[in-house]
Amino acid sequence: MNNLYECVISIVNHGFTDLVMEASRGAGAKGGTVISGHGTSNKDVTDFFGVTITPEKDIVLILVPTAIRDKVLAAINAGAGMSTRGMGISFSLPVNDVVGLVKPGEEPAQNK
Repeated sequence: MNNLYECVISIVNHGFTDLVMEASRGAGAKGGTVISGHGTSNKDVTDFFGVTITPEKDIVLILVPTAIRDKVLAAINAGAGMSTRGMGISFSLPVNDVVGLVKPGEEPAQNK
């Protein structure tokens, strides 16, 4: 199946969603949705990776055309990845169906 869109999901430390959005917009994304979350881990993870896991997280969901997915993921990694204050991880999932999007040059449908 050829998917036209992908959902890019970024999980960053609380308060650093602006890093994700600036990076993704620079790569062609239009916007995103932020959800608050709470991360969990154990001491072994902290010891292995050598980082402290901050429990408060922000999750950013960004719907992008499949054609720009790799560019968006790379930009987010550079701007908000593990080597930044956001300490973010990102991944994408295929999206089978989409409704409610407006194609470039089209006007949104008016509710009657």
